Amino acid sequence: MKTYTVDLGPRSYPISIGPGQLTQVELLADILPFDRAVVVTNETVGPLYARPLEQVLEAAGLTVTTEVMLPDGEAYKTLATLEQVYDQMLAARADRKTAVIALGGGVVGDLAGFAAATYQRGVPYVQVPTTLLAQVDAAVGGKTAVNHPRGKNMIGAFHQPRAVIADTDTLVTLPDREMRAGFAEVVKYGLIRDPALFAYLEDSAEAVLAREPGPLSEAIYRSCRNKAEVVAADEHEAGSRALLNLGHTFAHAIETGTGYTQWLHGEAVAVGMVMAAEASYRLGWLPRDGVDRLRALLARAGLPLTGPPDLPVARYLELMGVDKKAEAGHVRYVLLKGIGDALVTGEVPESVISAAIEDCR
Repeated sequence: MKTYTVDLGPRSYPISIGPGQLTQVELLADILPFDRAVVVTNETVGPLYARPLEQVLEAAGLTVTTEVMLPDGEAYKTLATLEQVYDQMLAARADRKTAVIALGGGVVGDLAGFAAATYQRGVPYVQVPTTLLAQVDAAVGGKTAVNHPRGKNMIGAFHQPRAVIADTDTLVTLPDREMRAGFAEVVKYGLIRDPALFAYLEDSAEAVLAREPGPLSEAIYRSCRNKAEVVAADEHEAGSRALLNLGHTFAHAIETGTGYTQWLHGEAVAVGMVMAAEASYRLGWLPRDGVDRLRALLARAGLPLTGPPDLPVARYLELMGVDKKAEAGHVRYVLLKGIGDALVTGEVPESVISAAIEDCR
């Protein structure tokens, strides 16, 4: 088992990484000093892991008052689905000392986290991520949200979990496509601040994707450590935390423009990172070798390098204009000056952005 602490003073919390985490009764008992819990999961993950988790929760002294089973997919990360969570929590008479347990990928984590942030003005919750993307990114940092038809994650709140329990055994049942999508977020950390991690992935991409225990745990741990350090320095994204959005402004345009139904988040992020790299190259910041290394690594992972061909450049620009990272009508982009060296800027000519998007269509 590997552990890392997100250092937020009195609200600090542990990230626990490794096989067999969901069987650790003592682990759950230590982080959940409550009597009752609500488990929020989905129709894919629930049949595999909900009952075993509930048995461990019960052994740790908690009563599971209800199990909220959500439909699976980004298309269901909506206010309507959130209302279903509230309905079942109210029916179970959940109170402020009832812990919410988010069991699933990024959609479940975001939805359950937002429910926890807003139910009775805030209840405790624990992230139990079961996808690579959620284990390395979505479950860590306290961002919770639902989507709006006009923009991804536009309705949400910062609400830190009490703990993140990343059981790598759950990745055994993860489809290969989901595994590749999560790998894109690992690559992101190497690009923005950890060139050694990027080089490690160049050496070990196939081993990580094959779920070899050592390389997989190492990739997850390094990713969580990077995110935890960024979150500890800038919890509410007032400054440096925005670097974690590398590729995401482009990616959210892809997801919104295709109705949240065709692209996995990590796939869109992969294309978005290439677009950001191409824009950085056009500005004379990132050497061509850096762009080529990124393209080669993503290609080895089986990730897309081009966006949807039927999404026009003008539509990208329109959607990015309402991205939640825009300020005073100006889109802020995360770009690269090298592998491991990123910056946030709002001073990028639209012609450069348009050309970078066109490069990847």
